[in-house]
Amino acid sequence: MMQIVSKSEPNSMDRITAIKSFVEVAHLSSFTKAAEKLNLSRLQVSRHVQELEQWLEQRLLHRTTRKVSLTQQGEQALRRFERILDETSALIAQSYANKSELRGTIKVSSPIGFSQTMLIAAVSQFLKEHSGVKIDIHANDSFSNLVDERIDIALRYTNLPDDNLIARPLMKIGACICASPNYLKIHGVPNTPSELAEYPCLVHLTNDRWRCVKDDKVHSVKVSGPLVCNDVRTLVAAAMSGVGVALLPYDIARTHINEGALIPILEDYHIASSQLWAVYLSRSYQQPVVRAFIDYLAALWLEDIEPH
Repeated sequence: MMQIVSKSEPNSMDRITAIKSFVEVAHLSSFTKAAEKLNLSRLQVSRHVQELEQWLEQRLLHRTTRKVSLTQQGEQALRRFERILDETSALIAQSYANKSELRGTIKVSSPIGFSQTMLIAAVSQFLKEHSGVKIDIHANDSFSNLVDERIDIALRYTNLPDDNLIARPLMKIGACICASPNYLKIHGVPNTPSELAEYPCLVHLTNDRWRCVKDDKVHSVKVSGPLVCNDVRTLVAAAMSGVGVALLPYDIARTHINEGALIPILEDYHIASSQLWAVYLSRSYQQPVVRAFIDYLAALWLEDIEPH
């Protein structure tokens, strides 16, 4: 077991700074990328890691001209340091939240349709409560590279979060299968999921296999059709125009269903839902404003968004 001992005692803030530098180097496998993320020079980050190794009297990283990797002691240290920084971040975030003094910029990546509905409503309220905060929303339906794009939080629909990232569940979002009244009048209403294979379907680029559940039995059908798209809003518009049948997040389809522009089908089946996650590089050191925003979203979205 790793023992943290030292002949000389640096002050606690120097220690936290050194730990932050080490953790980022470990996650990114690069002194240069860690320095860019921390807004420090590469030399500063290198010195921080060296000071940390001197403090612990252990080598934490293997360094070559092409590669940086963890030693066995470094792997042990990383897990402990992540917990230390996580607790530090949580404490600072809570302190700032209590004082309503949050400041800073948060870069958020989010699906386009979700950005225009649920997210913007949450962001608007958060900004009213914290005037010193700025939020940059990067709306896109592809998975952003958190390192290259310097994203603090990515909101993602998935049931299998990336093992290389930290993921916090925010809500379960139900889905429904819909079509326009005119489309159903012309083509008829499918009675079972298997019949969807014979219907023109509007397919999201990431999901061409729809799953419906009834009596604990999963019915999976591969769908195809005249339109494939990576934007949910485009699929909604196409469905309302009578192009085909669409599987849509309920929070986006709900308004159009209530207005009669879309009609849900296969309502005696439960359409497999997906989870919305807040995904980020690590808990190790988040700015207090980022941690507070994630906590805010989690508290706000406790209720599942499901068809009723």
